[in-house]
Amino acid sequence: MSDNQVTTLEKQDGFQSQWGFIMSAVGSCVGMANIWRFPMLVSKYGGLTFLIPYFIFVCIISQSGMMEEFSLGRWAGFGPVGSFGRAMEDGGKSKRAGELIGSVPVFASLCLGIGYSVIMGWVFYYAKMALTGELVAMGQDMNVIGGTFGAVAPEAATLGEAIKMTFATGGANNLWIIIAVAGSFAIMIFGISSGIERACKIMIPALYVLMILLAVFMVFVPGTGSGYRYIFTLNPKGLLNPEVWVYAFGQCFFSLSVAGSGSVIYGAYLGKDVKIRQSAVLCAVFDTSAALLAMLIIIPAMATVGADLGNGGPGLMFIYLLPVFNGLGAGISRVICIFFYLVVLFAGVSSIINLFETPVAFLQEKLRLKRLPATAIIHMLGVLVALMIQPWTSQWMDMVSIYLCPLGAFTAGIMFFWVMKKDTALAAAQLGDDKPLMKWFYPFGRYVFVPLCLLCFVLGIAMGGIG
Repeated sequence: MSDNQVTTLEKQDGFQSQWGFIMSAVGSCVGMANIWRFPMLVSKYGGLTFLIPYFIFVCIISQSGMMEEFSLGRWAGFGPVGSFGRAMEDGGKSKRAGELIGSVPVFASLCLGIGYSVIMGWVFYYAKMALTGELVAMGQDMNVIGGTFGAVAPEAATLGEAIKMTFATGGANNLWIIIAVAGSFAIMIFGISSGIERACKIMIPALYVLMILLAVFMVFVPGTGSGYRYIFTLNPKGLLNPEVWVYAFGQCFFSLSVAGSGSVIYGAYLGKDVKIRQSAVLCAVFDTSAALLAMLIIIPAMATVGADLGNGGPGLMFIYLLPVFNGLGAGISRVICIFFYLVVLFAGVSSIINLFETPVAFLQEKLRLKRLPATAIIHMLGVLVALMIQPWTSQWMDMVSIYLCPLGAFTAGIMFFWVMKKDTALAAAQLGDDKPLMKWFYPFGRYVFVPLCLLCFVLGIAMGGIG
């Protein structure tokens, strides 16, 4: 079977509409970073002082990296391995070498999906407790709130210690991790149009409705005024701080899911009539709006009790926000908790199916497996590893985000802007759009975006992570 035949067969199950693709792509972008990191960075670096650099980087990355990855995937009709191989072949270089390089983002996507599986186990458990009223029953007792999360998510210093801990205790949150992975599997076995697209067309609009309701509610909560005033403050001197720009770039880079994997594989399922530039703009707008809504919920909420929004990790979602929500009044606390954890659940599930889609597609492309066995293998592997690394999840996610994701974005950029023929690359991005491609797209991607990816890799290592 030739590559072209494989592509044609795979294309039979692609996105059925541009809207379905955008909702799926937005789902891959909107995740934990929007909810537990973005509000913290806005708080730490001063409202508009952080938002201005962030908006600048959204424009830069969406109009270069996102367009490049969507275009590369659609042009090749494959995930990273096949796309990188075809790019090398188009540039007169070794196809096999390109496929080997393409294995890096595939591996990164699988590892990130495994780490997300653990986090989604926490989310499913907390969503259950929100629905049953267990979260509200904790009140504002930090010993109970902190102890509950500590029991669900114990920590280990090393991977070996984590594995020993898991086998010794039977795992802290096994059931809910299995449920989270099973949820992803149940969506993905139905394929792209009937599974991923259909699910995201329900989850993502529901996510935005819930977030808007929460944001509007916060306007009427006493004591939130100082939070809003802080969001809209600008310190011109702060814009001269390089750290603000570094973290704004890192947050944007990871939030838009530029990693040479998920955007490439979703691009492979795109029809030739879809406008790449328009899609990239809409994805960036929706992703940024989700982050802003999270900011408008969390910063005003924390302001009601004068809390320091200094923790941007899991502690923000599972520990520090709970006493704030539970202090808003018995009648409304339960509704707020339910809405909030459903938002987090939808954001997480839509992200995890994108992360697992890349390795699933790899098994379909290279081993010629059918959809069901390919999806089953990846999810079985994912859940087994996730169960073992539970107490080491933070270090696992740092490893992937610092080393593997930037490398995936960098190599994809190299393939598109440096290896492929210029005419091929431009035609791939232009396809389906009557509006001429901006003249600066190619040189900007080549000389600005690709070096930024390398910079993200270097700064991530030097600073212990920037996104």
